[in-house]
Amino acid sequence: MKINRRNFLKGTAAAGVAAATGFPHIWIKNASLAYAAGGEIKVGVLYSLTGTTAIIETSLNHATIMAIEEINAAGGINGMKVVPVVEDPASDPATFAEKARRLVVGEKCVSVFGSYTSASRKAVLPVFEKYHNLYWYPTLYEGRECSTNVIYTGAVPNQQQKDFIPWLIKNFGKKFYLIGSNYIYPKEENNVCKILLKRLGGEVVGEEYVPLGHSEFSAVINKFKETQPNVIFSTVVGDSVVALHRQYKAAGLNPKKMPMASLTTSEDEVAAMGGEFGAGHFTSAPYFMSYDSPENHRFVEAFKKRWGKDKTTNFVSEPAYFQVHLFRQAVAKLGKGDITPPQIRKAAWGQEYKAPEGLVKIDPKNSHTYLWPKIGEWQASGQAKIIEESKEWVEPLPYWAYPGQVCTPTGMVEKKS
Repeated sequence: MKINRRNFLKGTAAAGVAAATGFPHIWIKNASLAYAAGGEIKVGVLYSLTGTTAIIETSLNHATIMAIEEINAAGGINGMKVVPVVEDPASDPATFAEKARRLVVGEKCVSVFGSYTSASRKAVLPVFEKYHNLYWYPTLYEGRECSTNVIYTGAVPNQQQKDFIPWLIKNFGKKFYLIGSNYIYPKEENNVCKILLKRLGGEVVGEEYVPLGHSEFSAVINKFKETQPNVIFSTVVGDSVVALHRQYKAAGLNPKKMPMASLTTSEDEVAAMGGEFGAGHFTSAPYFMSYDSPENHRFVEAFKKRWGKDKTTNFVSEPAYFQVHLFRQAVAKLGKGDITPPQIRKAAWGQEYKAPEGLVKIDPKNSHTYLWPKIGEWQASGQAKIIEESKEWVEPLPYWAYPGQVCTPTGMVEKKS
């Protein structure tokens, strides 16, 4: 392309904006230059393909790549191809941070799609805040965060626990044993569970946390037998879910009397453990593979066609998929303007998309997502029978269980009394 005075001045102006906003000038692409060069929109894909959480994170990678391929097959975004840069952080928070920095600083990605655990999200957050980049996080999480550098598309506690805990008490009883993996998400979700149990007259008869990758649950199962809870509330993640369920069944425990009720057990873990080990237990989530909608039928069919007929979709691969399409809509909205992380974030506010679970929307008040809560009972087939579902989408309310706090577009603030 010929460089003339007009193009030089336009490029210099873009660099000046970059300096003012803290972005390297290469991230602010003048539309005419980008199109003339057959421009590309580079994004990061940061999900574990190895390690203890690869059992679930691989599906997030697959859903993200599939959505990007769909976008490019339809002509890209404003004629620009989306180019994924894939990294494997190996289920390790420190490696997540290292890889995130490479994607943001080295690869100059304008957004990164990534993370399953809150520990990994917390690890990468300083990178995105320092460089004013944008992280798209598709996982259910504890809801006590409000970063201006994250778009949250997974469920928060009011979208998972608000109806789940009362339903469990009504159907099984008030005595709960809390078991989780030992990091921030399970502990915070269990705090919410305890708040709800206190309000509803429930009781916590035990609380236990195990390391990520833990596989020996005999001591914990003995405590289940001793305390005889009505419900085992599980926020165990990754490979440990498989071990817990298999050892529960081997110990002769009965889900009809003492079910495991989870926020974190999905089709992928049930497939890995075998359907008979999941049967009779429950999960609360906005999405199940068995959900009957035209959008979900297309999603499941496309996922199996792309990744293998034995593959399953789940409540985190689904938002990993639809958040890429929300990203597409946000970038398309920018038209021929600059494509930068702050501009993408603003354009994403209020975006709606007909996802497999139903119509979703990014809330402009807090960058979280309107979702459709459901309760599923696992069947021997490995699929969930949806036994309860919301009649309308549910507003995301970070800090819902903590009166006096609210998430805003500029960050969490205390409500005025």
